[in-house]
Amino acid sequence: MASLRGAISLSAPTVPVFGLAVFIALLAVLARYLGLDIPWVSGHVAETLLIAFAVLSAGVLLKGL
Repeated sequence: MASLRGAISLSAPTVPVFGLAVFIALLAVLARYLGLDIPWVSGHVAETLLIAFAVLSAGVLLKGL
């Protein structure tokens, strides 16, 4: 079995970071599927979801964030 020495240490994101990521993703879903006109989000749904994923990833990769 491979050694895990030097592996990336992951941690659970804090509640505010998780909530922010969910909120951003929810804006993208509302703009895409309900047709809500949300400034910038409506024209950039994929990018908005990418931002939400980046926020969540940062929360997992950076300890204490």
